[in-house]
Amino acid sequence: MILWKMSAQIVCVLVFIWLRTTHCTTTKYYTYEEDAPGTEIGNLSKDLKIELGQNSQTSFRFMQKTNFSHVHLRQIDGLLTVGESIDREELCPQSLECLITFDIVIFSKDRFQLIHVEIEVMDINDNSPRFPSNESYLEISENVAVGTRFPLDIAVDRDVGINYIQSYQISSNSHFDVEVREEEDGLKYAELILLNGLDREADDFYTIELTAVDGGKPPRTGSMTVNIKVLDFNDNSPTFEHSSLKVELNEDEPLGFLLLKVHASDPDAGINGEVVYGFAEDTSDEIRRVFQIDSFSGSLTLNAAVDYENRKLYELNIQAYDLGLNSVPSTCRVTVEIIDVNDNVPEISIKPMTSMSEGAAYITEAAAEESFVALISTSDRDSGPNGYVRISLHGHDHFRLQQAYGDTFMIVTTTALDRERLPEYNLTVVAEDFGSPPFKTLKQYTIRVSDENDNPPLFSKLVYELAVMENNVPGSYIATVVARDPDLGDNSKVTYKLLDGEVTGGALLSTYVTVDPVSGSLYTARSFDYEAVKQIEVKIEASDSGFPQLSSTALIEIKVVDQNDNSPYITYPVLQNDSADIPIPFNAPSGYISLRVKARDADEGLNGELSYRLIEDDQILFSMHRDTGEIALKYGLSFLCGDVLEIKIAVSDNGRSPRSCNATIRFVVAEMQLADKQSVLVLESSQDAWYNLDVSQVVIIMLGGGCVLLIIAIATVALSCKRNPRDRDSDVKRMTQGHFEKHLLPTHSDEDPDIYQGPKALVSGQNASVQRDSIHFYRETGKDPSKGFPAISTQHFEPVSLWQGDKDNLQISGADQMSVKDSGKGDSDFNDSDSDISGYGCKRTPSIIINTRA
Repeated sequence: MILWKMSAQIVCVLVFIWLRTTHCTTTKYYTYEEDAPGTEIGNLSKDLKIELGQNSQTSFRFMQKTNFSHVHLRQIDGLLTVGESIDREELCPQSLECLITFDIVIFSKDRFQLIHVEIEVMDINDNSPRFPSNESYLEISENVAVGTRFPLDIAVDRDVGINYIQSYQISSNSHFDVEVREEEDGLKYAELILLNGLDREADDFYTIELTAVDGGKPPRTGSMTVNIKVLDFNDNSPTFEHSSLKVELNEDEPLGFLLLKVHASDPDAGINGEVVYGFAEDTSDEIRRVFQIDSFSGSLTLNAAVDYENRKLYELNIQAYDLGLNSVPSTCRVTVEIIDVNDNVPEISIKPMTSMSEGAAYITEAAAEESFVALISTSDRDSGPNGYVRISLHGHDHFRLQQAYGDTFMIVTTTALDRERLPEYNLTVVAEDFGSPPFKTLKQYTIRVSDENDNPPLFSKLVYELAVMENNVPGSYIATVVARDPDLGDNSKVTYKLLDGEVTGGALLSTYVTVDPVSGSLYTARSFDYEAVKQIEVKIEASDSGFPQLSSTALIEIKVVDQNDNSPYITYPVLQNDSADIPIPFNAPSGYISLRVKARDADEGLNGELSYRLIEDDQILFSMHRDTGEIALKYGLSFLCGDVLEIKIAVSDNGRSPRSCNATIRFVVAEMQLADKQSVLVLESSQDAWYNLDVSQVVIIMLGGGCVLLIIAIATVALSCKRNPRDRDSDVKRMTQGHFEKHLLPTHSDEDPDIYQGPKALVSGQNASVQRDSIHFYRETGKDPSKGFPAISTQHFEPVSLWQGDKDNLQISGADQMSVKDSGKGDSDFNDSDSDISGYGCKRTPSIIINTRA
């Protein structure tokens, strides 16, 4: 039954403080014992004005799960009801105040509110006073003086307060009355008082009805029959010096300690005056166990250890008897007050907000600053300064103590927690009393921070750069990217996802790359083509499995590495069936650029760098620039219109495995004028021409050249021996009368970017002598040697034996060709510019171009 629905004399007192920070709120309710189960005690959400509609996550829970069943709590709104019928006498025996106390935590988002609830169980008059027995017996000597008091059995009432025994009553009689006495602990008992003198001879037995009455409404009573036997008197009874005594006893006194000596005197003689001491008959067994009275000396000593924390006061009834017949004892009431000493260490009780596991309490890392963690209670069974306890917390400044109520404190956080930085805190709670010397208690307390999904998976880099060779096998492994999540459990389980997009050309990214959702490994979904896509940008998202789910992304730049998988192709001239017809002027001079071949290669880098070369030139008329593809005449043309000069060219790339393409170029000699700005080159010899020769040809040429040189040397020596110097001078003059000088045409070295790779050999229709120096062209003496070739030459020249590089050539000299200086070895010396060893002189018959290749 709810208190404020009951009597107007009892009102509900609600004491609470609702603060935004973590402070303890104390709420007190009242209820009666034996209220029916389900009776409402109070509603925390209403009484504390908590708006449940605004926060559906708010819940009310007991701090700790116990077997406590007297009070039920509804979690959704904090409604408190009676669980089981409460028997106050069983719950709080002989206690004036009976409190049911517990702590409730309100869970609301990231804030935890502690509420200390006190429910005072109010007593109802449900117990009647009860005596130890229904009857008691008392013997009184007839000579006892009027006003003598006789203690009676104490009645017991389990109720407290107004419902406890308030008075004693006896049945109507002429000799006795009753008086109520109260001990220091509130216990009430009755003493029988003699009102009129007794006369055993007149009346030796009395029966009195003793009734104990409580203060309930209606009152309850309990009765006992007192049987009084009147004894024949002994003249004098022992008399104590003091009818009551009080003594203090330290709780740590040793056994046998003397508390006091009682003394009673009896003026009678003989055995009627010999006094002995003992406890009254109604003395409890506990007093008889703890204390001992010497029968003859009256010394009261300590027989068993006492504990202030268990019992603070003992009241003893010591009686003195004489040894005479019908001795009437006298009573001395001794009160023993136990004095506390500091013999108990402080006790620490820690109640975590959540249940303990493996000796540690848990708090989520999402808890806000000033969040409640645990409740600490201290106690000391000592009293006074010995029982005063100061408490402190050591271990880490992320936590502090805050008073909750009374001697109870809360551990609260001082800042937000981060499990990834510090997952566990080992705290020490120290409780110390104010005794002398003080006692100290230390208790270790471990707080573990439970994980929240507050960290996204993170990649080691924001951008990864990878390279994949084109023409890869679909499904091949590329690389593995790893994102790490410092959280625990599902909060750290990372899965990977490809964020789809488009690559160059509009194709979906997922058609190029796939990602393993568990390992983060990247695989190709197709074969890459460098010429189509040179770089692929892939975004990978790493997500954890927590709630809410967190994720991060990384950019992976995959560069496709070019392979030499494309062959060059000629873009100019336009080919038909790999061939093209190109007109050439019939009077084209030596060095005339007949054609600029252009080619392309879809590859890049070295794979796309092209080089040009002649692979077949039967007339040995042309030279081709390796880098520019320019095809130039090595000699002026002397063919008829309509003649066809066919060559084959090749274009190769510079890849590791070179690719090439071939074409046939047919130059058709035509009667056409040279353009005014037609380019004419001065050709140089190049050792690259040797690259067109195979090994057998090189060996044959070298052997043949060696033999010819040997024969010429022998012939020269023989002629020199037969002739005198005059003859040689005459021959020189005769040989130089044609006024020709030798001219060396500049050569193209390998380092020169304009190197031309010429034909292998030129041989005239006549016998030719072989030279190894360079190509020599003869021109008429008197021409300016600095001039190049004219655009058109109409003058005919005779064939002269020539060397071009390391090739055997017989070449027709052109008009106005530049000559080089004399060798300086004499006119008759071999290879001298003034020497003519052709054997034919200057004939005008046209040369016949013959291919000397085997």
